[in-house]
Amino acid sequence: MNNVKWIFVLYSLGAILSMALIGIAVALRSIPFIILSIILLIVVMGFGFKAKAKMRKLGLL
Repeated sequence: MNNVKWIFVLYSLGAILSMALIGIAVALRSIPFIILSIILLIVVMGFGFKAKAKMRKLGLL
């Protein structure tokens, strides 16, 4: 467990925050906020997967 990749922790926390924002947006019944939160989730997860693929290609995983 001493080999933590902190960038992935940050990406996962960003994704969790985005999911929470979707829930808040649904509770507020704000369609634009829902859409923005979903887009944010897709972007954050996309960057996370892109970083993982890059690190795997470089042999760092």
